[in-house]
Amino acid sequence: MSFEAEDPEETFEHTLLVIREVTVFKIPPRTSSHGYKCGEWLQSDKIWTGRLRVVSCHNKCEIRLEDPNSGDLFAACFVQNGQRESAVEPVLDSSRYFVLRIEDGSGKYAFVGLGFGERNEAFDFNVALSDHEKYVKREREGEKEGGDGVDESRIGIHPAVNHRLKEGETIRINVKNKPANGAGMLSAAGLSGGTTGTEKAKPLSLAPPPVASTKTRTAGTENFKPLSLAPPPSASGKIRSPLPPPPNDPAAVRMTSTSQNAAVKGHNDTQEAILTLH
Repeated sequence: MSFEAEDPEETFEHTLLVIREVTVFKIPPRTSSHGYKCGEWLQSDKIWTGRLRVVSCHNKCEIRLEDPNSGDLFAACFVQNGQRESAVEPVLDSSRYFVLRIEDGSGKYAFVGLGFGERNEAFDFNVALSDHEKYVKREREGEKEGGDGVDESRIGIHPAVNHRLKEGETIRINVKNKPANGAGMLSAAGLSGGTTGTEKAKPLSLAPPPVASTKTRTAGTENFKPLSLAPPPSASGKIRSPLPPPPNDPAAVRMTSTSQNAAVKGHNDTQEAILTLH
């Protein structure tokens, strides 16, 4: 079914949502007043699979179930303004299934089950219906607030005010006198030496940096000695010998053998000297 509007401008349709594949079920009668449960539906109760489109036209909304190849209409669900709960009802045990109230345009209607393959598709379906309701609400509020004129007091628009001076009008400006001492900011901060108008302002002076010296106190007097640094150590001082080489170092072996030969030679010279004396 399509919209049948008397005003040609209302026949302009907006497609809010398209879902490529949905499933329609033949559902049993409602067993309680709380609502429907998709757990009671059987897989053998599938009666149709195809495309779903949500179409908006002015203040009306229609859910169309169409053949994806030919575009033929299988069924339509009309959502009247403010009557969404009676046309589209979510089930109690799933977020992907709904119950639609489909009509044939002649006053006859029936209830069928509608199932989405993905949860995000069911979420988009709810969002599309909510967007249509918000659109209709904004349109009605705009019509109420509109009319022949615009209420300037409501939207905060006021006519421009002319602040130009008229002929004969004057403006009086009060200017404070400057201080007589002329010290300016230093005087205001209390850094100048003058306290009255007759005293001259003394220049701001800073204390000299401390002298690098040591101070020794005596009884009643203080003597200052210049600060002196100790001289660096002379190069003639003894230099500590480096660490001995490791035992397996060839240089260490040569040094040991040389010292041993020198010791033996010295011992032999001593023995020869003793024999010569005797």
